[in-house]
Amino acid sequence: MARMAALLWIAACGLLLCSSFSGVEGIGVNYGMIANNLPSPDKVIALCKARGITDVRLFHPDTAVLAALQGSGLGVVLGTLNEDLARLASDPSFAASWVQTYVQPFAGAVRFRYVAAGNEVIPGDLASHVLPAMQNLESALRAAGLGDGDGVRVTTAVSTSVLGSSYPPSQGAFSEAALPSMAPIASFLASRSTPLLANVYPYFAYSADPSSVPLDYALLQSASAAVTDGGASYGNMFDAIVDAVYAALERAGAPPGLEVVVSETGWPSGGGGAGASVGNAAAYVNNVVRHVASGRGTPRRPGKAVEAFVFAMFNENQKPEGVEQHFGLFQPDMTEVYHVDFTAASSS
Repeated sequence: MARMAALLWIAACGLLLCSSFSGVEGIGVNYGMIANNLPSPDKVIALCKARGITDVRLFHPDTAVLAALQGSGLGVVLGTLNEDLARLASDPSFAASWVQTYVQPFAGAVRFRYVAAGNEVIPGDLASHVLPAMQNLESALRAAGLGDGDGVRVTTAVSTSVLGSSYPPSQGAFSEAALPSMAPIASFLASRSTPLLANVYPYFAYSADPSSVPLDYALLQSASAAVTDGGASYGNMFDAIVDAVYAALERAGAPPGLEVVVSETGWPSGGGGAGASVGNAAAYVNNVVRHVASGRGTPRRPGKAVEAFVFAMFNENQKPEGVEQHFGLFQPDMTEVYHVDFTAASSS
């Protein structure tokens, strides 16, 4: 989860107040497992299907979860552990073994969409390992007969800490620390028509400075445009962040066709943070679902539907105390924290 994103977006908010991969799968969820009281994977997958959730993202490979996903029809984004990136990057045989263990045995019955090499490590000490890890994983998937044509694509997930500039959205640019990693990654993804995964959290911008950031703008329920950027008008921060990432990709040399999938977004229902409440969480997530379902896209990509994964499936009791434990759509006993109408997306 992108705590650093708040600091980057706050600068944008201060200025604000002074002035592919084609097709949407529906709405996905992040199936986090940093807890000791979660239901069994088969019950979780059944719950996803019953609620109209079409896709799940796993932060790391778990064979019990992958077994439960067999025959479910759910699309799967499968992540690698960040601590495995260095070895995946330097040792092609380890990448081959990873694919042979976690992808190949399940590929016939699990609808793998992407393998994500790492989560939120750019910029940072692991950043230089991301692209070579992606390349080795892609080679391993191809060797297993799983990576060509409509096969499993390889990407990575970034937080908005990769942005050095984000306001106005059209001026989005990668930071000096992130650009050496992001430019070649963007080229790699564009050459394969594979999207970049980006974690987008208006909540952290709001909670860092609630007196300056309009709550309705963060919750996707502003009645009017809060930001004007040339000929584009932004009525919500979600679109503004996504478009800042698009602008940064293009500024780094990526073609306009490179897509962004929102791999995490959410709002805490408790935990003591500013604006963390059941009502605000329900409003935000339902508004995101409706926004995705509308197919309107963003001002920079009008009519190009945005795909999004909500964070997270459950409240996770082994995450840091505070709001981090309260992003779940469901309690561990599978009761709703608040209701989300996922059918708005799955029927679109």
